[in-house]
Amino acid sequence: MDTINPSEYVRRSCRAVMDRAAHVRIHEPAIDAYVRELAAADPTTPGHDPASHYLDGGAGTAAFFLTLDAINFGSGYFPFLRKRPGLSGYFTVASALADRFRSRGPLAADELATISAAECAELFGQDAGHPVVGELMARFARALNDLGELLAVRYGGSCTALIEAADGSAARLIGLLAEMPYFQDVQLHAGEPVAFYKRAQLAAADLALAFGGAGWGRFEDLADLTIFADNLVPHVLRVDGILVYSSELATRIDSGELIPAGSAEEVELRAAAVTAAELLVAAARRQGLAWTAMDADYRLWNRGQQPYFKQVKPRHRTRTVFY
Repeated sequence: MDTINPSEYVRRSCRAVMDRAAHVRIHEPAIDAYVRELAAADPTTPGHDPASHYLDGGAGTAAFFLTLDAINFGSGYFPFLRKRPGLSGYFTVASALADRFRSRGPLAADELATISAAECAELFGQDAGHPVVGELMARFARALNDLGELLAVRYGGSCTALIEAADGSAARLIGLLAEMPYFQDVQLHAGEPVAFYKRAQLAAADLALAFGGAGWGRFEDLADLTIFADNLVPHVLRVDGILVYSSELATRIDSGELIPAGSAEEVELRAAAVTAAELLVAAARRQGLAWTAMDADYRLWNRGQQPYFKQVKPRHRTRTVFY
């Protein structure tokens, strides 16, 4: 990992991508008005859905979010998932994991380290024989194996010990999690490394929200985080006219073509979302609003849950372990 603060590394490297981007650009003149629109549609207070998350207020909750964020990816596979009634791919996975925690408790480090793709399919109610879903279950198993091995070798099998090792710093937690390959969310663009650390940053934010910023959710540098770059935020920004795609890229996305992980187009989509959110935060502050990038992310993610954004045009799909 770069020696600077990892979130600052994300900002700088994403800004550099946008300086040379060929497929995505930010329509900066629309930023100020867009902030006013987002502010007027003030969302509900951020919070975890208790029906889909395990919120016992103790070590089980800490284990739940580390486990969930280890596998909080697969949006490019989600069209093929067997979803629970009325739930998205993410909430299907989260609620299945929460059910496991409620019925049998957290997965111990040795269980995580040895869980198989078939066992993941059973846990999440999926068809392991489906070629696309089976690939995702194999990736889930690898992610959980990595977490279990890290916990066993470095932290006595304890999720809370891993969190405590960060000593109240989201930056340190990102570094600890990035020791696992599926958290090493860094790509190349024009030969230069570009960091996102989507799920590692999200883990800190999830813990902070779950514990009200105290105990295992206390991170003094939480405001330093960037948005959690995935495929929903750029989609919302595109629909709202903040991001503009090249005609070729727009056609490919709108036709449902997969955008390869690590391709110039995919990196630019995510980097544009990060950089646009930074511009939104700066504009919000000029307007007297004390926003952080997390605030912008929540507003944009919440906005993307509206049926309109799901119906007007498709978001980009990429099969990756990073979102």
